[in-house]
Amino acid sequence: MKIDAAMRENINGHRASIENMVREPMRRLTDMCIPVWRDRTLLDGVLLAGFHTIPHCKFVYAMAPNSVQISSNVAHHGLIESDFRRDRSQRPYMLAMQPGDTFRLSESYISIRERRPSITAVHAIVNQGRLIGFLGADFDLRSLPFSAPLYEEPKTWRQLKGDPSIRGGLFQQTRTESLVDQNIETVTAVMTELFVDRGLFHGKIHFASSRATVWFYDDPYRYRILGIEALTDPDICMAFPRRDYPEEASTPIGYVRETLQVFRELRLMDDTLYLRAGSLNVINNMVGLTFSCDGSHYMSVDEFLDKDVAFWIGEAGSNDGSACA
Repeated sequence: MKIDAAMRENINGHRASIENMVREPMRRLTDMCIPVWRDRTLLDGVLLAGFHTIPHCKFVYAMAPNSVQISSNVAHHGLIESDFRRDRSQRPYMLAMQPGDTFRLSESYISIRERRPSITAVHAIVNQGRLIGFLGADFDLRSLPFSAPLYEEPKTWRQLKGDPSIRGGLFQQTRTESLVDQNIETVTAVMTELFVDRGLFHGKIHFASSRATVWFYDDPYRYRILGIEALTDPDICMAFPRRDYPEEASTPIGYVRETLQVFRELRLMDDTLYLRAGSLNVINNMVGLTFSCDGSHYMSVDEFLDKDVAFWIGEAGSNDGSACA
């Protein structure tokens, strides 16, 4: 699945800030390299002296026009001479350089040595109008400051197709009644109580395996697993403190029970096409659905409640509006 437009915009903003941070220091260092370009020892010395002028840099090095390294790697701890004459022509940052490019910040890639997400800035070195080589600067993404706003999940409907083997065998399977199915009234009531009065903000009901995974507002970094014994025993509600419905919730409190009831309807709507798992997050007002064909859907609660059961089953296999299309 492609990165959506909002996330790409976020990434591009972060990349722009990196470019602004390193472009001018690299230009100044390329000017310093020109007088010593043909002397490896002097070139290493210039790179070593200028290394700390490039913020957050992990390695800096010089390359000939054919992308073969003509200097040592320069790092925080000094010179790494073993990289002299390393051919970088097939690395993504050099493949991305186009004729006439003065500066380019690569897309992120996985580094060879540490297998870490990394990024490289490349600056052309031009002397009297002639390209004589390139200056490369590598960055570990962990070391770069994060300047872009935190990415927010879009609220538009997203549909993902799952395992083709499951999808292909859809009409050879039938729903087997689970313990949640047999006790679905109680399960719905217990989950509603947890959401509305016990601080549950994200919960996923796994109908086929008769369990739920739950995240609570006051302990959001740990999830809990509620088995069928817990989901069918209203006493479980007393295991969690009474808490007002979160003010930050985007889902109106009255929609919680309604959403869970629609989950129930989708679970029981057909013996072939049915809901395997359904999740609700009241903070970002999103539901997630996984059907028997292994197709998954993510959408806002409002959009979900606007669709009736006939929408999901009536067009099965023939239209993008169905659960499995």
